[in-house]
Amino acid sequence: MNADRCRTLITAAAIVLAPACWASVPAPAVVQTVDCREATTSSIEELVCRDEGLAKLDSKLAGVLAEAQRKAVDERQPGLRTAQRRWLRERNDCWKSTARRECVEDSYRRRIAELQARYRLLPGNGPIRYRCDGRPASTVSVTFFKTEPPTLIARRGDRTALMFVQPSASGISYQSRNESLWEHQGEATIVWGRGTQPLRCKPGS
Repeated sequence: MNADRCRTLITAAAIVLAPACWASVPAPAVVQTVDCREATTSSIEELVCRDEGLAKLDSKLAGVLAEAQRKAVDERQPGLRTAQRRWLRERNDCWKSTARRECVEDSYRRRIAELQARYRLLPGNGPIRYRCDGRPASTVSVTFFKTEPPTLIARRGDRTALMFVQPSASGISYQSRNESLWEHQGEATIVWGRGTQPLRCKPGS
């Protein structure tokens, strides 16, 4: 499959990029995930096409997604496609927001940061091991990424969680849907799962 044909596939349906394209398509710095030359399928896509700032974020996401796809050629590719479909639905749900543009912008920035962290497209700081509740067997390994917004990936046992930085009156705080990490004065409070008791953790081997 030639490169021109591959480029036509990088549209809002980039999640189904053909396998023959993964290695042949260069990082598309100017290719958008929304094809504004065609009729758009939602009011959110129309907003992206009209707004220069959102269009630039859309183009950046296309490039980051292509990088992630090249790293996910094997077992992780189906997971990447599924996650991208889910993100498209979540982005399009911004039509319900009273601050629609801000919602779309935040959605793009978080998706870009997530891909950069999950697929190690940026260097990370770590892993830093936190020993929790004084038990060597209870550790959480954390790698921090200077994405925008900042992120971390935490691993405990066979589970991982990607968290985004949150406003904090003191220390530094990260949160996902069910996990959180708050670090203050060299100690960390980690919640690992909805409704679980907080773990008191310290950096250590």
